[in-house]
Amino acid sequence: MRESDPQKLDALVGRLVGDVGACVTGSLIVLGDQLGLYKAMADGKAVTAAELASRTGLKERYVREWLSAQAAAEYIDYDEGSDSFSLSPEQAMAFAEESSPAFFAGAFEVVQSMWVDEPKVEEAFRSGAGLGWHEHSNCLFRGTERFFRPGYNTNLVSSWIPALDGVKAKLEAGAVVADVGCGHGASTILMAQAYPKSRFYAFDYHGPSIETGREAADKAGVGDRIVFERASAKDFPAASYDLVAMFDCLHDMGDPVGAGRHVRETLAQGGTWMIVEPFAHDNLKQNLNPVGRIFYGASTMICTPASLSQEVGLGLGAQAGEMRLRKVALDAGFTRFRRATETPFNMVFEVRA
Repeated sequence: MRESDPQKLDALVGRLVGDVGACVTGSLIVLGDQLGLYKAMADGKAVTAAELASRTGLKERYVREWLSAQAAAEYIDYDEGSDSFSLSPEQAMAFAEESSPAFFAGAFEVVQSMWVDEPKVEEAFRSGAGLGWHEHSNCLFRGTERFFRPGYNTNLVSSWIPALDGVKAKLEAGAVVADVGCGHGASTILMAQAYPKSRFYAFDYHGPSIETGREAADKAGVGDRIVFERASAKDFPAASYDLVAMFDCLHDMGDPVGAGRHVRETLAQGGTWMIVEPFAHDNLKQNLNPVGRIFYGASTMICTPASLSQEVGLGLGAQAGEMRLRKVALDAGFTRFRRATETPFNMVFEVRA
């Protein structure tokens, strides 16, 4: 056994204690979200465990233990004098307010799916066969929509689309748009709400997601402007689209180049392919940071197995970077590729023939 440095070992153990605490707390976040505990505290008023239990119809002993764990994580504030708990405005934005740009509870449903589906991914490591998106637990589909929606709410209409040359004006005048890999339709619904003169088509190969998206669009009052249809990125119907959008899904595809070729064939003259992908630098060293840690982890458990389960199985991964994404677009026959804008979590690319 090699000799270890006691100080480095202590530092590593300290980080591991923090990580174990984060993992344990993650399950409690999902629990509190599902039980409505955060939303019951969203007004910021201090409550005792008994009051919160009464408000939610839950059992006090369980509620007190959950509150104590959340207070230890500093996700809920505790006042010793009144033995009460409360959510600060910032905590409420993160855990209780789904319309908030900082809403994070959905992210922990994605993490939940990683734990639940770990045996399936383990087998994929051994066989190399991959694991299809549709083979994951339902919490992944729900969590993905809830995780990405706040970013789309904040950026899609206000900054991402305006960063594309001439696209906003087309949408305002009335354009034909395809949202490929739409999932539960959060991005499609936002665009349909913002651009009532345009017509939208939402495609995903996952049938249950299409059904959920259709229901969400009807609830949002835009069901008459969106056609939801089950189709893959390589066979969705052509309709001379002014805009084809792919939100955080190109890297999941087994044959992104083939998907790009199909996009090129379906675009109207002067049309735009908008690619939104997780933020990443082109080299591994620059991605070794907290955001990269999340994306590499999700890529290991979800994105790369999904790609490797399909034909070609290019396996771009969630940290593909601009250079590799540019190559995909050029190999698909496009000639113009530029980074239109970015956030700490996403890169937005404008691609044209």
